[in-house]
Order: sequence, then structure tokens, then C-alpha cells
Amino acid sequence: MKLFLEPIDVWLFRDGRPFDAGSDHRAESLFPPPPSVIQGAVRSHHLIVKGVDLHDKAAIEAAVGTSTTYPKGFKVRGPFLARYVENDLTLYLPLPADAFKDGERFVALRPHTPPPELMAGIPTPMWLLPEKEPEKFEEVVWVSLGTLQEYLNQGELKADAGAFKSGRLARPSDLYVRENRMGIRLLKETRTVEEGALYEVEFIRPRPDVGLYVEVYGFDGWPSEGVMRLGGEGHGARFRQIEAPDWPQPQEPLPERFKIYFATLAYFKGGWQPEDGDWSRFFEGEVELQGAAIGKYVALGGFDLAKDPTKNPHKPARRYVPPGSVYFFTTRGEARLRVEAITEDGAEIGFGQILIGRW
Repeated sequence: MKLFLEPIDVWLFRDGRPFDAGSDHRAESLFPPPPSVIQGAVRSHHLIVKGVDLHDKAAIEAAVGTSTTYPKGFKVRGPFLARYVENDLTLYLPLPADAFKDGERFVALRPHTPPPELMAGIPTPMWLLPEKEPEKFEEVVWVSLGTLQEYLNQGELKADAGAFKSGRLARPSDLYVRENRMGIRLLKETRTVEEGALYEVEFIRPRPDVGLYVEVYGFDGWPSEGVMRLGGEGHGARFRQIEAPDWPQPQEPLPERFKIYFATLAYFKGGWQPEDGDWSRFFEGEVELQGAAIGKYVALGGFDLAKDPTKNPHKPARRYVPPGSVYFFTTRGEARLRVEAITEDGAEIGFGQILIGRW
């Protein structure tokens, strides 16, 4: 199934920080939400579609698996920020972390050998600094999938007014609005307000025709459209099954100098890479990491709803490589990907989705 999701009202997708009125007074939203949120919503709604008894744990496990296992053939790709107008789908992904502003264009950094006069306290076989001072640029930019593919192979893209007007690039305000709402916690016994328990919650309101796109494999029987719960505070989404192009496949064999763009969050035991620095598990053939441009990590935690709520149902927080991060590799001889997703956990539910470029 290829699903386009639109909010019924607004959405709330909290980040990984603990939140409770009176302790941390503000809850911020991650948007797009992490794949773990989408797979949970999809599996929960599949139980409704199939009419599974929600008190029958064996039937639930047979239909959608458990909190740590998934049914055979189940796979999710996404979610991706998307605009869907007149049967035309446009996916938007974060500006790559290796891009720097140069006038009215973005240019990709390339690993190169540092000058001999450079002195550093750690080995520096390659570096990722531009040859000239880059322009200061802090604006968030979203890039359409087609434009991003051009950038990953050509090393630059236009960033003039025409690029934004045509939809090749977009600012967050073009796609969604963040809305802040205030509240105060009520005492359960009296239903009166609790002193000092004021809080603020950030919601996401996508623009018209903007929502989330997600691919779901292994489930069937869904109607062509409907309503499902999605996000915090019981908010919902309208879903439609749509026709959409398949996700771009990597070149085979991989280019001699290739880079990996992460379209969704990825988890590595070593933080930003595999714990032992061994990437061979993801490739056939010999590859060597030459550099990486990585954004600020994203921390995810949450609750395990299968646990007793009185016995610490919090999941341990993890740090993830953020979407938009770029890793540079070289090959020795022919090399190919042996996996569809590069991550050490969560590949089945959408983590570690990638695009391949060259440098």
C-alpha cells in the first residue's frame, strides 16, 4: 500500500524528552515523525481493519506481531513529508548536510586532503571544509525528491527565487505551520486546576494538500480511504491509497566514489557509525569511509504500552543519525549494497532509508 495521510485537525509528534506538566513545561513536535510512530499507527489500525479482538493477545500477535517482532513480509518505508495535488505526489526531504550556500545555489562539499600546514590532534586523512569561506546560512530548506537526486549526482542545485516558486525547494512555512497551545493540568480528584502545572504543547498544521507519505508492505484488505488515529492526544488522519513512483533504486555496481544520503533516521551502536567501524555488513565488496557530514543527533524514547504502567514503561532513549546526513565512501573494485536500509535497528519499520549519489 502507498498511503497519503492528511490531518483531520492538527498533529502532535513529541520529541524524545520526558514531558509532564510541572516538570518540563513545553512539548515540542518532531515533523515528520520518526518511523516508529508510523509503524505503530499502521499496525494498530490494521487490527481494526481485520476486526481482531483487542483483548486476545494471541490474535494480536498473529496479526501484527509484538512490540519487538513483526509479521512475515511486513515492512514500512517512510514517513516522508509530501504534497499531493491532482494525483501528483511530490516528496520533500531535508537539505543534505554536505551542502553550503554559494550565491544563488547550494554546492556539495567533497572530501579532500588537507594542506600540509594543517595541524590537528587527531588523524586527518580527509576533510570536508570548503575551499573558500561559505556564506552564513541557517534557514531550513526542504528539497523535492527529483531535485535532490540531481544534487546527489551533480553536486549542486539552484537556490534562487524560481526554485522555491516552482516547488523544487520549499521553506517549512510553505509546507506546515507550528502552533503553540497552552494548558494546565487538572487534579484527578476534584477536576480543578493544579497550581504551577502550566504547560505548552507544539502542534503541527500542514498546509492544504500537504501530509505524509508512507509505503506499507505485507498488509492487505484496507479500504481505498478512511480515518485512523495518528499522533498524540488522540488526533487522527485521513488516509488514501494512491499511485506513486517506486523509491529510487541504487546504481549497480556502486560508483567508485559514492555517498549515502539518509532520508530517515538511522541507528548505529557506535553513535554515528557501527560500533566497530565495520561497514562491510551493508555492502558486497570492499568500501572505505572517507568522511561524513552529520546533523545534530535526534533522541528517541517513548513508552512501551505492553508493559505495566506502574512498572516504569519508559523505553531507554537512543540517539539517532538525523535525516539529511551524508556519508562519503570509496570502493576497491566492484561494490553493491546488500541491504535496502542502512541501520543497525529498525530497518523493517522505516529507519535507515537511503539514496545514493556520487562525489
